[in-house]
Amino acid sequence: MTASVRITFLGGLGEIGRNCMAIEQDDKVLLIDCGLMFPDADMHGIDLVLPDFTWLRENKDRVVGCVATHGHEDHVGALQYLLRELSFPIFGSAVTLGLARNRIEEAGLLGRTELVVVKDGERRMIGPFDVEFIPVTHSVPHAHAVIVHTPQGVIVHSGDFKLDLTPVDGRRTDLARLGAIASTEGVRVLLADSTNSEEAGHAPSEKAVGAVLRAIFAEQQGRRIITASFASHLHRIQQIADAAIANGRIVATLGLSIKKNVRMGRDLGILHIPDASLIDIEEADKYPPEKLCIVSTGSQGEPMSALGLLARGENRWVKVGDNDTVILSSHAIPGNESNVNRVIDGLLRAGVEVIHSGVADVHATGHAQADELKTYLSIVQPEFYVPIHGEYRHLVANSKLGVTMGVAPQNVLLCEDGDVLTLTDDGLTPTGRVPAGYLYVDGIVGDVGQGVLRDRKVLAEEGVVVVVVTVDIESGKVLTGPEIITRGWVYAPEAEDLLDEACDRVADAVESALAKGERNVDALERDVRRAAGKFVSERTKRRPMIVPVVMEA
Repeated sequence: MTASVRITFLGGLGEIGRNCMAIEQDDKVLLIDCGLMFPDADMHGIDLVLPDFTWLRENKDRVVGCVATHGHEDHVGALQYLLRELSFPIFGSAVTLGLARNRIEEAGLLGRTELVVVKDGERRMIGPFDVEFIPVTHSVPHAHAVIVHTPQGVIVHSGDFKLDLTPVDGRRTDLARLGAIASTEGVRVLLADSTNSEEAGHAPSEKAVGAVLRAIFAEQQGRRIITASFASHLHRIQQIADAAIANGRIVATLGLSIKKNVRMGRDLGILHIPDASLIDIEEADKYPPEKLCIVSTGSQGEPMSALGLLARGENRWVKVGDNDTVILSSHAIPGNESNVNRVIDGLLRAGVEVIHSGVADVHATGHAQADELKTYLSIVQPEFYVPIHGEYRHLVANSKLGVTMGVAPQNVLLCEDGDVLTLTDDGLTPTGRVPAGYLYVDGIVGDVGQGVLRDRKVLAEEGVVVVVVTVDIESGKVLTGPEIITRGWVYAPEAEDLLDEACDRVADAVESALAKGERNVDALERDVRRAAGKFVSERTKRRPMIVPVVMEA
């Protein structure tokens, strides 16, 4: 009997982001991607959300490397955190590793990894894993699908992809190689991107956006143009630059990540912007505004990004007004809509004309839509199909596409984070679970748990009431207080009578407990919390956090 192969999902199934999975063979582990997720609005104060690294820590001696499919944060952004605990090489294209390197270098962890550049079509051994890198088109250059040739047959990981027949760099998704593998070795398991599985038809070509941008630039003569897109979307930046230069404009970068990525793209020969047409924002004052095109970060409305500061009038380099046009050349990531809307409102209040994907086709998705997924399935013809990368509804829609394209219904597996699948001679079956909860980053990784988040939720929604009372334990007397300090429950200067009444109620409870012989401070604090909580609930129908402080004289 041939040795089995296991697939473990650590993130990215049931959510947008945290993409991370592992393949096990011959007692070794190969990671595919290790990404982060941006927090929801109810994750108060959280900066980032990571995969749960518990299982990887427990198996750290077996990890032989990580294959990065492409350079987006939701696929490589968590590597800098995992490298604090594990040490392993990372494999990917030069662009992918260039984008991943920035964060790893900032964290001072380059010494814990080796960045190994792979070329399109390359096939190499990583420990016992026979891995092939197939070019795919996405919204970041030089993305890959990952083919793992295992004792149990071929496993295809699609990566994030689209079937763009006219990509900016001419580098198409290599369907020919996928077809060749399918028709010779055959594909046992296909793991495919689900992000746009609910969207009918085909995603528009990236080149179509370029045509729209050129038309907009031609219409905006005499006005300064500011564009915002993902800093990693080098093809979009190329098309913005082409449109600007064709209209006699100079391109200026605004924001550290755009500046870094433009430099990297030019160094790698992916971005082609003449030296004479590219300046840094510090030099923008030397040119008339109508001759400028500013390429900015902040397309997702991040409060501290260049565009976010610009919308609030706080950007040190640029002040906007009624002679400016801002082009938001992106879609809001799910959960970021309110931030993006707030930035648009701020820009409109300043008199700026704002053009976004709701009013013009200034964005094209990087993810395959339903007909593209059907085409992919018809070429790969997998025995087993596992939708990955997406919210649960996206996974469900993608699983239906698998059945439509001829995969046996029992061979389409709908999985979630933490699921473990085992591939044997008999087929692909669920065989267990591993920890796959959220790891929250707030300043320093690992210092925030569910309990802290619950407390923050209460504080944000109901406020806090601190009750301080000093007692003489020996005599059983209340010496000072109770004093009530509140934030977010009632505004103290306007609620003196209510606070006085609350103090009386707590004093009665403490005195009653002392009179009954209670001398334990913890027990007295419970009495204070109970009395204060009951009073607050009765009088205001609210449930703030009650913090009792009983001090001994």
